[in-house]
Amino acid sequence: MYNVDLYNQVINKNHHMHRRAFDMNIAENFTNPELLPVERMTMRLKEVFKQERAVILEGQNIVFIRTVTDVPSILSDEEMEKIKSEHFVHELGYLSNLCADYGSTISVGLDKRLEEIEERMKTADSEGKEFLTSAKKQIETVYYLVDKYIEEAKRLNRDDIVEVLTRVPKKAATTFREALQFMRILHYTLWAEGEYHNTIGRFDQFIYPYLKSDMEKGMTRQEAEKLLEEFFISFNWDNDKYIGVQLGDNGQAMMLGGCDRDGNDAYNILSEMCLRASCELKLIDPKINLRVSKDTPFERYVEGTHLTKAGLGFPQYSNDDTVIEGLVGLGYSLEDARNYSVAACWEFIIPGEADISNIGALCYPKIVEKVMYETLEKCETFEEFMENIRKEIFAEAERMCKSIQNLYNIPAPFYSILMPDCIKNARDISLGGKYNNFGFHGTGIATAADSLESIRCHVFDKKDVTAEDMIKAVKTDFEGFEELLHACRFEGAKMGNNEDSVDSIAATLMSWYAESLKGKKNCRGGIFRAGTGSAMFYLWHANEMDASADGRRKGEPFGTNYSPSLYVRNNGPFSVIQSFTKTPLKKVINGGPLTMEFHSSTFDTDEGITQVATLVKQYIDMGGHQLQLNSINRDRLLDAQKHPENYQNLIVRIWGWSAYFVELDKEYQDHLIARQEFNE
Repeated sequence: MYNVDLYNQVINKNHHMHRRAFDMNIAENFTNPELLPVERMTMRLKEVFKQERAVILEGQNIVFIRTVTDVPSILSDEEMEKIKSEHFVHELGYLSNLCADYGSTISVGLDKRLEEIEERMKTADSEGKEFLTSAKKQIETVYYLVDKYIEEAKRLNRDDIVEVLTRVPKKAATTFREALQFMRILHYTLWAEGEYHNTIGRFDQFIYPYLKSDMEKGMTRQEAEKLLEEFFISFNWDNDKYIGVQLGDNGQAMMLGGCDRDGNDAYNILSEMCLRASCELKLIDPKINLRVSKDTPFERYVEGTHLTKAGLGFPQYSNDDTVIEGLVGLGYSLEDARNYSVAACWEFIIPGEADISNIGALCYPKIVEKVMYETLEKCETFEEFMENIRKEIFAEAERMCKSIQNLYNIPAPFYSILMPDCIKNARDISLGGKYNNFGFHGTGIATAADSLESIRCHVFDKKDVTAEDMIKAVKTDFEGFEELLHACRFEGAKMGNNEDSVDSIAATLMSWYAESLKGKKNCRGGIFRAGTGSAMFYLWHANEMDASADGRRKGEPFGTNYSPSLYVRNNGPFSVIQSFTKTPLKKVINGGPLTMEFHSSTFDTDEGITQVATLVKQYIDMGGHQLQLNSINRDRLLDAQKHPENYQNLIVRIWGWSAYFVELDKEYQDHLIARQEFNE
């Protein structure tokens, strides 16, 4: 059983009393133009840890809590503008959406990394020495904060904490507790250094040996679970400071299960314990992902469904059979592909590599809109119109690729310590890694496919609407075209209803997207990967468009990620997975799950849980790549909008992350409420 007092501190945010704002009087030191960015990163982390207080709460075993907030950037606004004029800058410029190779460092200790740095310094060039010097200083800065915690632990007579911190992170972890504490320090430091959306990776693989060893020496499962649950709580101490588009969008994603590098099933007792810890705690972090395959035992799907019942939007499933083959097809080695994890949301990444998996997005409905406005009246056949769609997809892909040149990332010397070969190569991970691939999302596939099906039906087959009127209806938000609106919105084939006519259009669009990127190299020598995710673009892209030919009104969002349109009432969940497994998913393997909502009452009985678990297994067996399920109750969500004070801990899944419903902006709340809610 977890420590209730620590849990309540997180829920009630009592630990915020220890926070204080960063002393901005020294902030100008970080933007000193005479210093290299890597030197500034080093200086800033030292100052952050100098201002950090060592806080150890009563009963706490896994320590390190952020107490300093609002840390300034190392680049002035003027510097950043100049950099942007010469480079492509991804998001904030700091590294994000990567997965460090935590396990390798936990297994040897930071003292070993210092030895490697000293040895490499002997032969490094000047640039390499600058990086290695900064990396060394970052480790020494971590030791400085660890010493603060040791002194505080001594003051509190916590000899157990003193013993753990005297060993880790300097030396290799030797126990389960030491490994968890080591991991906490590494992950904590990445955030403090300035990186964000720092994912957790295959935690059950690199931590399991320590658990196994302790249990063989007599540690009980109950003792191990108590430590694990406190470790899970630790991800929530500071997560309100680690935000993205919305509170909760922080990237603390954990991957469980799947195969090992030799292809063997790697699910273990720690995997199971993680599922159960998440289910018991019901916190938004860490965000649980589960790798499965056609060989996965059915009982594992049942375990996952029990977690879904908790209403967290966990776990998100990834299909090894589809993903690994797809990644190998993109040029990843089989060993690396088998070791895949996910980035902040669902993008498939390799731990220890520097791919940027969310660098842009193609909007399918926008392409349909553009081609419709420019060419529909000139086309004599639907095939001719579709050929224009193909050309525009290729043209848009070309524009997207050309827009990303001369990439710039802010150096990350501590992150680099946790990445393969950075010390060996004497180069910061911000400069790239082994693959250097860039990933693109694909927004609104159902809206686009449904729109094209509507155009085919009415303009070319039935000919009951002229091309001119279809364009006019869309541009005017169907004002004066009410009958056409009803026909487009509620009649005809829709993606999600297992109708080949529209599903084949979606498959064609996705194939063209993959083909449009094939053979293109990015500015770092990697490739571009097409995906099925949407991230926040299901709102942003939709707001940039007129209405669409499927009957979507102006201002209405697309379905999230890889899912049916919001207003389409499907024939049931099985028809949805049938539609969404007809597409060439191995070709668009950047990631982006089929997203489905089930009424919370679905999980009230063992029969309901079995039915949902069966559906998940069917999706995987049919070749689906990724799936996330939400347990929701629309009436409860509506009441939460009216009375947020009564629903402070109500958790929902947004796109690739979960959040507290009442902390979301209303547009995200409304989108969730509008999604179809299956009852069985």
